[in-house]
Amino acid sequence: MQAVKEQQTGEALTGFLARYEGLRTQLPGGADAREAAAAVLRERGLPTPKEEAWHFTNLKSFAGLGFSEPVTDLAAGAELLALLPKVEGPRLVLVDGHFRPDLSVLPESMSVQSFAETHTFGALPRPGRDRVVALNTMLAEDGVVIEVPDGVDAGFVMLAQLTSGTHRRVASHPRHRIRLGAGAKLVILEVSAGLGEYLNNPVLEIEVAEGAHLTHGRLQKDSDKAFHLATVYADTAAGGVYDCFSLALGARLGRTEIHARLGGEQAAVHLNAAQIMGGTQVSDFTTAILHDAPNCPSRQTVKSVLTGKARAVFQGRIEVARVAQKTDGYQMNQALLLSPDAEINSKPELEIYADDVKCSHGATVGALDPEQLFYLRSRGVPADAARMILVRAFLTDAFEAVAHEGLRQVFEDAVEQWWMTTGKNAEAPAA
Repeated sequence: MQAVKEQQTGEALTGFLARYEGLRTQLPGGADAREAAAAVLRERGLPTPKEEAWHFTNLKSFAGLGFSEPVTDLAAGAELLALLPKVEGPRLVLVDGHFRPDLSVLPESMSVQSFAETHTFGALPRPGRDRVVALNTMLAEDGVVIEVPDGVDAGFVMLAQLTSGTHRRVASHPRHRIRLGAGAKLVILEVSAGLGEYLNNPVLEIEVAEGAHLTHGRLQKDSDKAFHLATVYADTAAGGVYDCFSLALGARLGRTEIHARLGGEQAAVHLNAAQIMGGTQVSDFTTAILHDAPNCPSRQTVKSVLTGKARAVFQGRIEVARVAQKTDGYQMNQALLLSPDAEINSKPELEIYADDVKCSHGATVGALDPEQLFYLRSRGVPADAARMILVRAFLTDAFEAVAHEGLRQVFEDAVEQWWMTTGKNAEAPAA
């Protein structure tokens, strides 16, 4: 095994490379892709804050740790399932990066295979550019592959990624693909949760064909000792819709990076999100939207609620190709700081090569309005309840973007639980 540059690595990457060398002949399919990803990591290491895309998020706390190979306790399944939101319907469950049919409720309206069965990597991810994706490509052992046939409304399915790091620090690298045929529809709730200390590093590749509609809800409620590094690639054809809402509540350090391409006329992409953090948590929501066809809208409303010494990052780039005339791109980032020590870093970007477009972005940062608090308190509303009312009002724009009632209820319930355990104990900034 070639030496890794010391300043770009640490115990984590050294261990991952050693694990790859030990498993390379046993890993499913894609040997050339895996070796190319390993070569990238040997040469360049993990991302550092010296790189623009990672300027606000430092992996140092993660890179210096050692991670063991998961050894799943089959009896732990019930305990992990209890972490999931109470939602009726089909579910696809992974535990420690491995698909578990015994814990799943398989849907009938779509094709579902495990990644280990298909043995193929998709064409959208860029492990040569995105080294967290290279790490996944090098070590991915399983995941799910979902295909919805042309014209089929497949209804709802939950994709649950559960990790158990209670007895030792572990890492999993799930690899997923979702493809909707022409005119197909699907609502998917992706949930990441777990116990103890671990790394969850999923990669999800999405293809939305002409006239198809994918509603993608993402709930990240990992353990507060966990590291969550997720990457999504979505390609949307003419008339298709990719509608994504992400809610981040958990993890010691979490980053979601979404690359979305509008590849045909009248395609639409919505990448809305909320980051709600406390303590010393760090949450990074980074997006890149490529308008690669004319007459396409994209929408982003990203809101952060921060307490304690929590820190959030929003980096949103909209790129409009020369061919993408009549583009309509909107981006808004707003943060509510419930503590004087909380921090938000916001970096919106527009890169426009077409001349007939409508693109805008904005950012605001503030605290709870003391006059509004006084108004509610003067009418007998308890202090905690008054603050929660104002927090909910702040999040309204983000949640209203979730058209699916069931998903919206899951997100609202998760925020309510966060408030009862973390938010109401936050220190309010001085007026």
